[in-house]
Amino acid sequence: MNTDISKTGFAPIPIIDGIAEFAARFDGLILDLWGVVHNGRAPFPAAIDCMRNLRARDKAILLLSNAPRRVAEVRAFLDKIGVPRDCYDQVLTSGELTRDALAEGRAGVPGQRFYRLGPERDWGLLAGLDFRVAEISDADFILCTGLFDDERETAADYARLFDVAVARGLPLICANPDLSVIRGDQSIPCAGSLAAAYEARGGRTIAFGKPHAATYASALALLGLEKRAVLAVGDSLRTDIAGAAAAGIASILVTGGIHADEWGLKPGQAPDPSAVAAAAIRERARPDAAMTELRW
Repeated sequence: MNTDISKTGFAPIPIIDGIAEFAARFDGLILDLWGVVHNGRAPFPAAIDCMRNLRARDKAILLLSNAPRRVAEVRAFLDKIGVPRDCYDQVLTSGELTRDALAEGRAGVPGQRFYRLGPERDWGLLAGLDFRVAEISDADFILCTGLFDDERETAADYARLFDVAVARGLPLICANPDLSVIRGDQSIPCAGSLAAAYEARGGRTIAFGKPHAATYASALALLGLEKRAVLAVGDSLRTDIAGAAAAGIASILVTGGIHADEWGLKPGQAPDPSAVAAAAIRERARPDAAMTELRW
């Protein structure tokens, strides 16, 4: 794909210092968590200040995360790292959406036995439902919440497992479509990278979360707002911005998240607008504006 913006007619993407002017036009916001509100270990001070300013102006805030965990767990995690509950109204996760789809028979799986692929912290996602863990040889589907060891492994470590699963025709349920996430200052592979590898080997995947349309329909329902009244903020063109655009929701890209390394950015450094525009063309996901971090 041609990413020379001088030959595409693709208008420059505004780089803004703060969200105040943009936010004034909306009644609610959908905020990504990892890379926007926190880095996996601590909240960003500017983001917390921004959220307080938004709430002081009666803006509804929904935190929308591709975390493969239930909402209650994410709320508890946010408490632990210091994101105050009075800074937001609602939380919605890809994990909760995955659980709901499986519980309601909407996930398209052929049975109740699943191979549990992901770290131990996510193993309770289906607790209390009529599903049971099985070996890959007996499973009806794979429930993928991530890698077993996301700090040492890559998708390549699962080639043999995936060959067995593909041969058996097992669908892979992906509870986190993200390819990677920033944890501290380290890029960590997510379940989305395994889903992509599974598809590359001929497997069938079913994903829940951003950028899928049903996720944004659920988010708007929780907010009780129409799409024209909502602004989305995220750090991923592929999920946050593409998902918002497909849903007809305005968006702002935070450039200091997962794209920072791609653009060679140091903390707080503004990106080259041409680089942002070229990446937006490549991902077919144009934000209405970009900013280095979520800031009022």
